[in-house]
Amino acid sequence: MRTTPGTVAELVARQWGDHRPGLMYGGSTHTAVVSRHRTVQAAAARAALLVDLLPAGRGFEPHIGVLLDNTPEFPFWLGAAALAGAAVAGINPTRRGPELARDILHTDCRILVTERVHLPLLRGLDLPGVRVLVTDSEEYAALLAPYAGAKPGEAVLAAPAPGSRFLLYFTSGSTGAPKAALCSQGRLAAAADSLVRQFSVTAEDVHYVCMPLFHGNAVIADWLPALAGGASVALRPRFSASAFLADVRAYGATYFTYVGRAVQYLLATEPRPDDRDHSLRLGFGTEAGAVDAARFAERFGVRLVEGYGATEGGASVQRTPDTPPGALGRAGPGDDLAVIDPETGAECPPAVLDARGRLLNGSSAIGELVNRGRSLFEGYWRNPEAQAERTRDGWYWTGDLFFRDADGFLYFAGRTDDRLRVDSENLAAAVIENILARWSPAAAVAVYAVPDEVAGDQVMAAVALEEGEGFSPEAFSAFLAAQPDLGTKMSPRYVRIVESMPVTATNKIHRAALRRSGFRCPDPVWWCPPGGSGYRLLGQEDLAGLLAAYAAHGRGELLER
Repeated sequence: MRTTPGTVAELVARQWGDHRPGLMYGGSTHTAVVSRHRTVQAAAARAALLVDLLPAGRGFEPHIGVLLDNTPEFPFWLGAAALAGAAVAGINPTRRGPELARDILHTDCRILVTERVHLPLLRGLDLPGVRVLVTDSEEYAALLAPYAGAKPGEAVLAAPAPGSRFLLYFTSGSTGAPKAALCSQGRLAAAADSLVRQFSVTAEDVHYVCMPLFHGNAVIADWLPALAGGASVALRPRFSASAFLADVRAYGATYFTYVGRAVQYLLATEPRPDDRDHSLRLGFGTEAGAVDAARFAERFGVRLVEGYGATEGGASVQRTPDTPPGALGRAGPGDDLAVIDPETGAECPPAVLDARGRLLNGSSAIGELVNRGRSLFEGYWRNPEAQAERTRDGWYWTGDLFFRDADGFLYFAGRTDDRLRVDSENLAAAVIENILARWSPAAAVAVYAVPDEVAGDQVMAAVALEEGEGFSPEAFSAFLAAQPDLGTKMSPRYVRIVESMPVTATNKIHRAALRRSGFRCPDPVWWCPPGGSGYRLLGQEDLAGLLAAYAAHGRGELLER
């Protein structure tokens, strides 16, 4: 009988004595393979080193910062932390200067594991009490050598238990200081086991890890389920759309995870006759969108499953066989999920969908997803304000917009930060994006709010066009007019044509950067003036008139934020 593992340490230790392939890296040019036994051996050696570097009882937290690309050292240190009863803080290499130092010091890291390529990021930073280990150095090799014979469980700072802190993973860092979500060994082991059951992971599978391991997606939805299901793990140092299929074929990969723009980048590669010549059976992630998921399945023959379950663990939505297209599923076991109007606190009415699944009452049906039942949220490290905001009124507020149909299926509609208020009507950016994504010349779309001259917001869209396409204002207007679910307030006032979308380190659209630049940007911007019937280029005279209107209504400062 299958039993749910109690800790991540248990999953790591299971590999001892198993000489099947466990970890692959190097890609199609020079694939290297490490057995499952050697993988846990490497983790045990680093756990023993860690115990000597961080002796227990010194009054500080056993936290390790890991500032690495997806090299073998990253999963080795994840395994080491699990075995030793320590915690890993994934450090984002796109952070710079004081922000980077803040992430390391905020999470109380006494050891920072990095590599030579990232050393320039640390120059000039004041990191008192932090010891830096450089994994591709002779000093590091010499430091590890005495521990080559270590075995799992021999060296611990504290005996691993279900409640042992394992990850401090940063979330929501595009604006302001990111929050470090706490993740225990027990919760993550159970989540991994759940994904193994959901996706029927076996020892024959190969999990391709191309998303960054400093982000929760790659660890929680890719690396850990591989451990729990006995699958192999294949690493890509950094995501590459052009190398994706070559890697998949070299590794025999069967499963991968994605976030943000990764799927769109893959679709943007040049189609080839052998696009379906591979071993992939499944992709699991978020934010692909129904249109692009269908395009991906048609081109590559791979089903994409959209999921919902934040690093924080406060709420989860589980897909069932009867989940309709576009929906994520229903509430997970034990969750009491509701879609709440954040202004009134009342539950939103069910969504009204037409025969093609298009939302017809978004202004009333879209609200914030709230868990009114028990929550697995374990808090944020040293951030009581953010923790209180998540758990106000005794409920867990996800910060995400959803709508629910009459049968109880939940549909993602964006982040609460991506909510727009146009002429006193609340809109969700993701809903508008899904509509604009139907426009065939568009390769990618991002929708966001810019301040209205008088009150509230206006809709702005950034559009990246397919190769060889140009923006036709007449064709775009005709397209908008033909969309039955595009509400009267949803049409973009401004359309920015971009060469490529600005993205964060996890391939999510950098909406904060788009919002900051607004319509005063170097790219061409088309706009529909109030009372106008079509789009025209926003010229200097138009811009001067707009700025004067903002100033006249005392809203000019909003454009500086």
